[in-house]
Amino acid sequence: MASSSYISLMDLASGDMFNSPQTPERISRVMTVPVDGGITDDGDFDSLSSECCEKTIIVANFLPLQAQKDIKSGQWLFSFDEDSLLLQMKDGFSSDTIVVYVGSLKVDVDPKEQDEVSKTLLEEFNCVPTFLPPDLQKKFYHGFCKQYLWPLFHYMLPMCADYGNRFDRLHWQAYLSANKIFADKIIEVTNPEKDYVWVHDYHLMALPTFLRKHFHRVKLGFFLHSPFPSSEIYRTLPVREEILKALLNADLIGFHTFDYARHFLTCCSRILGLDHESKRGHIGLDYFGRTVYMKILPVGIHMGQLQSSLNHPSSSTKVKEIVAKFNGKKIIIGVDDMDIFKGISLKVLAMEQLLQEHPELQGKVVLIQIVNPARSTGKDVQEAKREMYESTERINDVFGFPGYEPVVLIDRCVPFYEKAAYYACAECCIVNAVRDGMNLVPYKYIVCRQGTSRMDEALQIAPESPRTSMLVVSEFIGCSPSLSGAIRVNPWNIDAVADALNMAITMPGVEKQIRHEKHYRYVSSHDVAYWSQSFMQDLERACKEHYNRHCWGFGFGLSFRILSISPSFRKLSIDHIISVHRRTCRRAIFLDYDGTVVPHSSIIKSPGPEVILFMNSICSDPRNTVFIVSGRGKNSLSDWFAQCENLGIAAEHGYFIRWNRRSEWETFPIAIDFGWKRIAEPVMQLYTEATDGSFIESKESALVWHHQDADPDFGSSQAKELLDHLENVLANEPVVVKRGHQIVEGVTKGLVAKKVLSTMISNGEPPDFVLCVGDDRSDEDMFESISNTAYISSLPVSPEIFACTIGQKPSKARYYLDDTVDVLKLLSGLTGASSSTTSTSNTETEVSFESCA
Repeated sequence: MASSSYISLMDLASGDMFNSPQTPERISRVMTVPVDGGITDDGDFDSLSSECCEKTIIVANFLPLQAQKDIKSGQWLFSFDEDSLLLQMKDGFSSDTIVVYVGSLKVDVDPKEQDEVSKTLLEEFNCVPTFLPPDLQKKFYHGFCKQYLWPLFHYMLPMCADYGNRFDRLHWQAYLSANKIFADKIIEVTNPEKDYVWVHDYHLMALPTFLRKHFHRVKLGFFLHSPFPSSEIYRTLPVREEILKALLNADLIGFHTFDYARHFLTCCSRILGLDHESKRGHIGLDYFGRTVYMKILPVGIHMGQLQSSLNHPSSSTKVKEIVAKFNGKKIIIGVDDMDIFKGISLKVLAMEQLLQEHPELQGKVVLIQIVNPARSTGKDVQEAKREMYESTERINDVFGFPGYEPVVLIDRCVPFYEKAAYYACAECCIVNAVRDGMNLVPYKYIVCRQGTSRMDEALQIAPESPRTSMLVVSEFIGCSPSLSGAIRVNPWNIDAVADALNMAITMPGVEKQIRHEKHYRYVSSHDVAYWSQSFMQDLERACKEHYNRHCWGFGFGLSFRILSISPSFRKLSIDHIISVHRRTCRRAIFLDYDGTVVPHSSIIKSPGPEVILFMNSICSDPRNTVFIVSGRGKNSLSDWFAQCENLGIAAEHGYFIRWNRRSEWETFPIAIDFGWKRIAEPVMQLYTEATDGSFIESKESALVWHHQDADPDFGSSQAKELLDHLENVLANEPVVVKRGHQIVEGVTKGLVAKKVLSTMISNGEPPDFVLCVGDDRSDEDMFESISNTAYISSLPVSPEIFACTIGQKPSKARYYLDDTVDVLKLLSGLTGASSSTTSTSNTETEVSFESCA
């Protein structure tokens, strides 16, 4: 069976690409097995596919559920996990939005029970479980995700077998298989015309391709909750292109910080050759006609849940215990998962340094470190845990005494009400991770320090008393940029972290209060509801043009992508254009040279005898005005087309124009004075010397700065700077400065078309047929110029306009031809039409010209 992308291309070739059936309005059933394994009748989905309600599909590795099996009854018991971000983000959705969750359970379910569990979860929780076989789950999650991808995204390269797992092709295949199962489950419950799909985190980065391949217009957002590494790290990934291309099949990609987004854009530039630009304040990548937008916004916390935890009776009880136990001591709190990137050992060493440098703090300061259970296994986690315990034991032995332990480790699963109590009692919170995606611990600490009336009562402080908090945060975590009042540190610099801790606990109360108030305003206004609402608003905007453009897929495997084109874009019918050509009287034809008349791949750049024959035949018709418009020099073009007497040539993008072989070369009036060269060349030379791999090409009409061999990021940055520099210094000079693809140069082809058409109109021979064929960015100006001709008021009738690009790609042209072979077929057809027209006009001149009048 042919793939959907192949079918689309066959439809395209047959000219019937826009007659594909529409997606059904409703999805009546949920399949509880993979798509290719059959369909069951369980799980009527009518309640979720309501015509009047918008549905959002939230997809993550794990469902926001807690599950356990009753040993006596053998029944599964499920409940929502109130701490799950996926559940909390619903607060940002409108009240009539139906939310459906797709993901795995954290427990194994026997295959015989999976259908019944699926039905229960769908009916009671709007959850669609993805049941991965145990072996697949192990290779996918613990193999590729946790042991390879997650360390790599946190800047840990697998330099040797003892320091991280090497890339394993079997684990990568398991990753793809798992992503495909997730995609199949989403397809079961999604109406692509109405629903939005929001995919979360690095476990599912290949999913957008599988989903986009099935639903070309799916409204798809993706948010990465981990760091995105710099290109130097990311480029070591053997499947780097596949993951980037998969992510670019989303409509909106979210990151916590600009740094993460910048790294992603740099990778797209260096690896895929894609440039980004800011569009009305939004960063976008043009990807085969689709604009893929970037969203930069750190996630927030759930204010209501935190305040409820603070008001919990157990929190008040715990606060009283903490105050009694650590009476008179300043508490520094740390809460981290047990993994190698949280910097727990570095934090403990900083505490040791603090006590060494400030003996007066001994017995007065205590670091309470809560250690959450590890999410992954391995030697590295065990080694980090061993080091943490050894350092703690040493410090307590040296600086502790009866009744005082400088470092208190709480290594168990701690309920949140207990954490909230520690937050409320702590003078300072330290987050010392060496690399972390976001980390919400500082946000939670700030809200807990703000307190509630019940917490104030437990702490025995007046409700109107000023609130204070102090934060020491690593500069390598996602929340750091949003906490401008925190003391930012390099976690590797033990001395600096120790100094920061001392500053935090000794800072005057007034300054602590100012910093706290600033942080609380931000955290309370940028909560999880704000985050999810803002993301969905941007996703809606990113998908607004879906049904205003035609889309079809091409490419195989993970190279699949969508080509998005204007509804008027279609393949140029040679029969149709010949028919129009025969019934028109004055024709203007513009042909690009390289990539249009002659293939780019051709070693011999001169035109073949077939091209010369076609040109002579078309130009022999006195009703045709034909121009070759090229960036090449006039000498080369005049030599190559010496046999074409009536062919017009526009060399160097139109700076030199010759109407036929007998006429003299004309120069474009915009740049007759070459004094600007003396100004521009030293400036361009300066950028050439500073940009390795760049060079200047000197033409008679232009100076071209090439940077295709330079570093992509640096070359692009320098080109933008050079463009701005030249526009300033040449503001009063008769020259146009324009940026092309990895070049910066002057005159454009659009001015050529405008000049030729204007001349024809002023000579009383307005064209009623205009054909323009080209293949690259420089030809887009020509397409735009001839399209505007239709609106010139001096024309008696609007001409038949055919702007045609080479290749199926986004363009200002309305038509396309596949390659130069198609161009030669077109020229052959025009040759026959011109020959018959010439023959007719020779025998019936009077009748023919009267009809044209």
